[in-house]
Amino acid sequence: MNDIVMIIGLLCFGVGFGIAFWLKGRMLTEKTKTAEEEAAKILNEAARRSETLIKEADLEVKDKLFKMKTEFDAETKDTRAELKSREKWLIQKEENIDNKAEQCERRDREIKRQEKLLSKRENHLEGQEKKYQDLLEEQKSQLEKISGLTAEQAKELLIRAMENEARYEGAKLIKKIENETKEDADKKAKKIVATAIQRYAADFVAERTVSVVQLPNDEMKGRIIGREGRNIRALEAATGIDLIIDDTPEAVILSGFNPVRREVARIALTRLISDGRIHPARIEDVVKKVGQEVDQTIKEAGEQAAFDLGVHGISNELIKVIGRLKFRTSYAQNVLQHSVEVGFLCGIMAAELGLNQKLARRMGLLHDIGKAIDHEVEGPHALIGSNLAKKYNESPKVVHAIAAHHEDVPPSSVYALLVQAADGLSGARPGARKELLENYIKRLEDLEKIAKSFNGVANTFAIQAGRELRVIVESEKITDEDATLLCRDVAKKIEESLTFPGQIKVMVIRETRAVEYANK
Repeated sequence: MNDIVMIIGLLCFGVGFGIAFWLKGRMLTEKTKTAEEEAAKILNEAARRSETLIKEADLEVKDKLFKMKTEFDAETKDTRAELKSREKWLIQKEENIDNKAEQCERRDREIKRQEKLLSKRENHLEGQEKKYQDLLEEQKSQLEKISGLTAEQAKELLIRAMENEARYEGAKLIKKIENETKEDADKKAKKIVATAIQRYAADFVAERTVSVVQLPNDEMKGRIIGREGRNIRALEAATGIDLIIDDTPEAVILSGFNPVRREVARIALTRLISDGRIHPARIEDVVKKVGQEVDQTIKEAGEQAAFDLGVHGISNELIKVIGRLKFRTSYAQNVLQHSVEVGFLCGIMAAELGLNQKLARRMGLLHDIGKAIDHEVEGPHALIGSNLAKKYNESPKVVHAIAAHHEDVPPSSVYALLVQAADGLSGARPGARKELLENYIKRLEDLEKIAKSFNGVANTFAIQAGRELRVIVESEKITDEDATLLCRDVAKKIEESLTFPGQIKVMVIRETRAVEYANK
């Protein structure tokens, strides 16, 4: 029974499997048919769309070709018009060139014709010139026979006459220009200088460095020298100054180029003499203390000078250099006092001219700082001072004014000329400086000798302590115009030949005297 059931089950299973397989095949057939239909539809649709796209593309291409053709036709039309215009312009240009060429040919023919005429005229002129030269030579020979002078002699005589006439006219012109310009210039300059001098008036007698120490008695000389000269050697070694002890009664002379050391030696020796204890150890101690005091005095003197002038911002080292000028003299004029005076004068004149007063006072104060170290450094004190100012960062204007105040370099600013003028005023005023009698007399003699070396000078007189030179000329040899030239020549020769502070006035005097006597 079980077997039958099993068989029946197997049969049912086989029948079911067959039915299922048939159904699956049927379904696959239907799906395939459906898919084929769909594919056919898609292909048909794609074919239609491709045809549509091809038509649209064809239309678009045709449209673009039409537009391109239209644009090309328009551009071609413009190009043709431009080419026609250029062709027309070229034709006109060619016609103009042809016309110009024709004109050039006509001008060329005219120039050739003119050249022929000029050549004929030139030949004619050459013939005339030769004829005239022959006539001139004949006249020249006749003139030489009549005058008794050769051509060279006559030429020299003519040149000399023209030179004298030119000098005469030049002198008249110089005199006229001087008279015209001096009126305003002298008034302005005198006003500025007078204002400066009136507003700053220093003492007539200037302080000077003392190099002689007075002794209470001649016995003190032996104590200063010491046993076997040990005291004087210790003092000279400590100060760097030579002590000269000679037959001068009750005096010791201090000799040295360094004014600061000489001042230290003077004060130290004075204290040792007043104290009475003179021996090497004491000498070194006193010199050291005095050196410190003098350094402090130098600094205070520099600061006071800067304060008096209202000059600020100067380097401390430069302040010390300024202070050292207190112990430096020039023609017996104290250089620090001179520098302060120049600073004041520069400031006053700068105010009159509308310039920077502080800058001018600074230049005046620093203009002679080179004299503080000119015994240590070679060269003119103006250039030494300018290098020193440059070292301590002074402005280029200040450096230039210092270098140019004696024209070691050409002045290139108004301030440099102000410093020159103020320096001359301070050094040239009466009582500011003095000279040795021998030098003074020699300078006066040199002045008179220079003036007498010129032709036509009758006599010379150096007056006002050599500040003025009066030259008397012979009126029959020197005219008024010649006097102007002579005055300039004498002043120029004095500048070239002599060295002097300030300025020297040269005055040429020409006069005619008529003398007659009444008799009874």
